[in-house]
Amino acid sequence: MRVFVAGATGAVGSRLLPLLLSAGHSVVGLTHTGAKADAIRRAGGEVAVADAFNRAAIVAAVSGAKPDAIVHEMTSLSDANNLRRFDRSFAVTNRLRTEGLNNLLAASKQAGTPRIVAQSFCGWPYARIGGPVKSEADPLDCEPPRDLRRTLEAIRYLENTVTASAEIDGVVLRYGAFYGHKTGLFDGPMIDRLRHCRVPLIGDANGWWSFLHIDDAAAATAIAVERRASGVTDDDIFSQRGARRGWACAPAQGEPRIRQRP
Repeated sequence: MRVFVAGATGAVGSRLLPLLLSAGHSVVGLTHTGAKADAIRRAGGEVAVADAFNRAAIVAAVSGAKPDAIVHEMTSLSDANNLRRFDRSFAVTNRLRTEGLNNLLAASKQAGTPRIVAQSFCGWPYARIGGPVKSEADPLDCEPPRDLRRTLEAIRYLENTVTASAEIDGVVLRYGAFYGHKTGLFDGPMIDRLRHCRVPLIGDANGWWSFLHIDDAAAATAIAVERRASGVTDDDIFSQRGARRGWACAPAQGEPRIRQRP
């Protein structure tokens, strides 16, 4: 299979490339800057350089690659750590989930690519009803906090657009919050806030987080490129008090369960 990975030098993309290549796939990695092209070449992939917001450039890159599948891993999360200005922190990522996605879909139509796998997120986007363990059948929040609305709108748009299109076989993976080397929520400024007790406990501090190691995210995505899968997190979920229980995000009915890190 020939796979086009958009966001190939990012947290998931950089780990996904070698997995796809080792499975025998031919991979074209997209990056927005030529300075990162060598990283893709060193991994064994072909390079495409284009701005995700330039539709003509993206269409040309995908058409030239002629892939059987496209993986959308484009985000801009290196500075997304200001939880008081959540939508502002995720503004570029939200554009990548909407405008960037539209450009990839236009490119897939032009190139005749039948399959798209896209990154989404589970956890806070879910409606605050029912129990803590969710599946893809559970609804997203219709009334999120004001500072999270644009981000949730972008997530909802991505999921609905990818899965509802009759022209593609679309798969959306709702990842848990990443952890691992040099990535995720608990890096950089967040660590400093935790050390100085500057992260507030919300309500009675019984909120639960869904986590996913970055290497497991890549492994699950590689599986999803070849066959349908959804709802990917670690086996455990963690409350703000450190409790560990059960599943954070169960697969939808009829979908294969991908268990991570026993």
